Amino acid sequence: MSASPLSPCSVEHPPPGRAESSPGARAAGSAQADPGSRHKLTAVTGLAALSLDAMASVAYGPEAIVLVLAAAGGHGLGFTLPVTLGIAVLLAVLVASYRQVIAAFPDGGGSYAVARAHLGARTSLLAAASLVLDYVLNVAVAVTAGVAALTSAFPALHEERLWLCLAVLVLVTAVNLRGIVDSARAFIVPTAVFVCSILTMIVAGLTRDAPVSVAASAGHASVLGDDATAVGALLLLKAFASGCSALTGVEAIANAVPSFRAPAARRAQRTEVALGALLGVMLIGLAVLISRFGLQPVAGVTVLAQLADASLGHNWAFYLVQFATVALLALSANTSFGGLPVLLELLARDHCLPHVFGLKADRQVRRHGVLTLAVVSAVLLVLSGGDTNTLVPLFAIGVFIGFTVAQGGMVLHWRKVRGPRWAGKAALNGLGALLTGVSAVVVTATKFHDGAWLIVVALPLLTALFARVRRAYEEIGARLEVGRVPRAPRRARSVVLVPVSSLSRLTGEALGAAVSLGDEVHAVTVCHPDAEDRARTEALERDWARWNPGVPLVTLTSERRTVGRPVASYAKKLGSAEPGTRVTVLIPEAEPAHFWQRLLHNQRGAVVAHAVRRDTDAAVCRLRLRLD
Repeated sequence: MSASPLSPCSVEHPPPGRAESSPGARAAGSAQADPGSRHKLTAVTGLAALSLDAMASVAYGPEAIVLVLAAAGGHGLGFTLPVTLGIAVLLAVLVASYRQVIAAFPDGGGSYAVARAHLGARTSLLAAASLVLDYVLNVAVAVTAGVAALTSAFPALHEERLWLCLAVLVLVTAVNLRGIVDSARAFIVPTAVFVCSILTMIVAGLTRDAPVSVAASAGHASVLGDDATAVGALLLLKAFASGCSALTGVEAIANAVPSFRAPAARRAQRTEVALGALLGVMLIGLAVLISRFGLQPVAGVTVLAQLADASLGHNWAFYLVQFATVALLALSANTSFGGLPVLLELLARDHCLPHVFGLKADRQVRRHGVLTLAVVSAVLLVLSGGDTNTLVPLFAIGVFIGFTVAQGGMVLHWRKVRGPRWAGKAALNGLGALLTGVSAVVVTATKFHDGAWLIVVALPLLTALFARVRRAYEEIGARLEVGRVPRAPRRARSVVLVPVSSLSRLTGEALGAAVSLGDEVHAVTVCHPDAEDRARTEALERDWARWNPGVPLVTLTSERRTVGRPVASYAKKLGSAEPGTRVTVLIPEAEPAHFWQRLLHNQRGAVVAHAVRRDTDAAVCRLRLRLD
């Protein structure tokens, strides 16, 4: 197999099974000057690029809790604050854990990196598959939720929601193709406006003894159930699991540590803490306001809209909160564009995905990962028709699995490396693994019939795909003897074949290159059994004899109207006649001055190249003659 740009082994990676440098050594190296640091994130830009998913979750996390507890009536809504405090405790556990993950695995990858190091290959691939699914679903859910909020304000746009979703997706993709720093800068203002408006709403609400306005919910039917005298543990557990959707995105910073400026780990840790603090304050503040105002969920109006109405009044501030929510929900897809390409790069480095995902373009852009995420998300949007309710049941399951794997892996990490206060750290991670594991089971069970079964099926399939790709690379590596010292190069007799159809400057250039490359050169032309083609071939033979370039012209007769197969058969015959001879097929092609002129070519060169690669071991060279 030749190491061409299309070869699966053309990107240099460590061979399967070979030991790589330790995380600590790589972390030390990251402290060195990085010439591309201006295209990497600071703590502030990292918060804007990688936390939008988590920030936007305050728009639907508290509502998910309220809707579950509403089944138990007004008495059930009284448990909104305790359930939210439980989620805040889990958030603190996760933030503390992912700070440890960042320090221990500065190359990024989050739960995948932890599982790869401590839980084995299969578990690491399961973690990677769960993260990939969650990132893709996050894009689709974020875009559809943002557009849904927009169409709620402007009902006339409802029929165009799919096109609006695709337009938002194109916008976010285009910004990320410019680089993660550019995307962060573009989204700093919407993020700041959203956070400031939510915090202002909380502060204003805490100063009120009663709602300023209830205009937003007026005329809408309540979804409150009949009052219940007791709230069961199962209902509280379901509310807790539903509210944990607000924790999606907490892991994104740990997955994308290499996107930060040096010292990358320290900056990422600071960003993780800032995200946890802001998210915790907003979640608890909103829960306090829900209890303070005795808010009851109504059909057609979000809990966040009711809180803004009650705290700020039905005025311009109310609409500012709504538009800031719309913008951040739509743009929260950017979290996936910041985290998934890094994860795909790590999977490619571990030979679990095509190595092309490990390539980076200018501005540190992982272009193939960005474009793949955009295409798959677009397919999901089209299949769902831009409907949020179709996608939400599939959401958050993957991230809980990732949480559980990361926490469990870190317990083994501390038992292995020990260090100061390792037992306390392991206990913290163990508690996190227990809580997130229970949440994963509850969310999967409660949403199974609503579509979560698709994730249950997709996870093992994607895990098996990663494993199959790795086996394929191992087989290729074994055949290429990757990692072994090759034999010393030796010169062999070389024969070069040049397909020709007429005499031209291109023919002369091709023969000149051929005689420079090989010991023996054959020009070959293919003749088909019809009068017109025989006449053309005879004219070529007469012209060739008069030109007399010193290279024999071999006429290959073909019963079928094909060009590639006769040339491939002749190359195979030459190689078999003299074992050890290296046969090369040099295909001359004109490179036109304008792109559209390529459509005028007959593409015979591509046909010959394909046939030779498929049927022989001969090397294929494409000689381009520029016509500028």
